[in-house]
Amino acid sequence: MGIFDFLSGQFIDVIHWTDDTRDTMVWRFEREGHEIKYGAKLTVREGQAAVFVHEGQLADVFTPGLYMLETNNMPILTTLNHWDHGFKSPFKSEIYFVNTTRFNDLKWGTKNPIMLRDPEFGPTRIRAFGTYSARVTDPARFLSEIVGTDGEFTMDEISFQIRNIIVQEFSRVIAGSGIPVLDMAANTADLGKLIAAQVALPLTEYGLEMPEFYIENISLPPAVEAALDKRTSMGLAGDLGKFTQYSAAEAMTAAASNPAGGGMAAGLGAGMGMAMAQQMAQPGPWGAAPAAAAPAAPPPPPVEHVWHIAVDGQISGPFSKAKMGRMATEGTLTRETYVWTPGQDGWKRAEDVRELAQLFTVLPPPPPPPGA
Repeated sequence: MGIFDFLSGQFIDVIHWTDDTRDTMVWRFEREGHEIKYGAKLTVREGQAAVFVHEGQLADVFTPGLYMLETNNMPILTTLNHWDHGFKSPFKSEIYFVNTTRFNDLKWGTKNPIMLRDPEFGPTRIRAFGTYSARVTDPARFLSEIVGTDGEFTMDEISFQIRNIIVQEFSRVIAGSGIPVLDMAANTADLGKLIAAQVALPLTEYGLEMPEFYIENISLPPAVEAALDKRTSMGLAGDLGKFTQYSAAEAMTAAASNPAGGGMAAGLGAGMGMAMAQQMAQPGPWGAAPAAAAPAAPPPPPVEHVWHIAVDGQISGPFSKAKMGRMATEGTLTRETYVWTPGQDGWKRAEDVRELAQLFTVLPPPPPPPGA
């Protein structure tokens, strides 16, 4: 082999990349010290982009297609090197292949509960998780902002940052939506669109986009879920007495089947069984005879009126009816005295109020004049 054949073998004349992984976003074409031959063929497949970096500067970006690496196909690189149309020498540049396809089924979730004010439950906490997809839309920006000089960049290296952005926007949108927790399941599609629109803004700065975003589940803390389950059970039972009997039966079954409880569990189960048997033997919905009507509660006692008195522009009181009777006997309360009680329409003379007029009918008449 001649010297010219040896030298020509040192030059790369075919440049391409086939990816057999599922998470590689950027791959640097390894030259191993070889120079790129002028006029070499560059193959960029669908779902790829090729970015040339020359002496630390981003140069040309190639979209899918077959290219002959000549000055007319590399305008920026030609300008950087001040090549003229007669350039024929090999050159050195770093070539990064960027995967522009979608990366699907990426996971996101809230690491800590999110605080919000629910219109029905008040302050509460929720958790959520779901999936999303991402892809590179601006290879040059993605390379300069995220990848740098990494020779093989994977989705795992950026997914954590994307999850942080999603959780931040999810917390803000959920807290400001005002949607009750019990209605969020019916609005996950609309919430997903709102969150995806907010996440798209910071992702654009990375040269990325989020084509799909899904909320798979929104859950409450275990204590709140247990309270909701009990509330649902009570609603299904309908009658509180039946629900109490059902809960006692469940506790009896659990106590009898607990091997660790020993004699205490057996005694508890037997005692609850006897109580259940007595309840079922009594007339009621669990026994044979119809339930007897409970005695009616006595009506509440009547509300006693209290009275205010107006004499010479001065108001005194309140006084009970008994006190008013003593005042009538003493003469400090007369038929012409103005009185008022809550619920009465303005001040009235005592003799015009039926309840007080009786106080004056029982009084003896005035004494006869002397000598009569």
